[in-house]
Amino acid sequence: MSYWKEFKPKSCSINLKAETKVEALAEIVDNMIKADALEEGLRESAVTALERREELASTGVGMGVAIPHVKLPGLTRVVCTLSVHKDGVDWNAVDGEAVHLFFAVLRPERAGDEHDPERHLEMMTWIARLAREADFRRFARAARNKTELVELLKEMSAV
Repeated sequence: MSYWKEFKPKSCSINLKAETKVEALAEIVDNMIKADALEEGLRESAVTALERREELASTGVGMGVAIPHVKLPGLTRVVCTLSVHKDGVDWNAVDGEAVHLFFAVLRPERAGDEHDPERHLEMMTWIARLAREADFRRFARAARNKTELVELLKEMSAV
């Protein structure tokens, strides 16, 4: 599986600074924009969509992982990041624990030349499997730089 290729080091972070869920979502989107993975003009709609998604139900899946994900009008291809917060953020996760690892996924509203909804579901399943892997979580939290974080995703591509 090559889903790891959707995660560009420039979009990822090993040192999120946010102190709240809302701040973390904004910081993650800002990192996507700084990396030229997301257009600046989509910032507000991306942050709003992610916040609304969290209001429906927490994307904190437990074990220190959250998977905030939304459909976003204006996108033609998926935008993914993996971010690490050393201290953790209160996310109202299913197990009540703070979240340290964030897989953020923005996807187009509909299928297109650069987006296959079926492949997207397969990628989300892969992300969920990674979230359950204790070794992945441990190594991701210990990553020394963004490239190392993406290399870990590549190593775990068979999970």
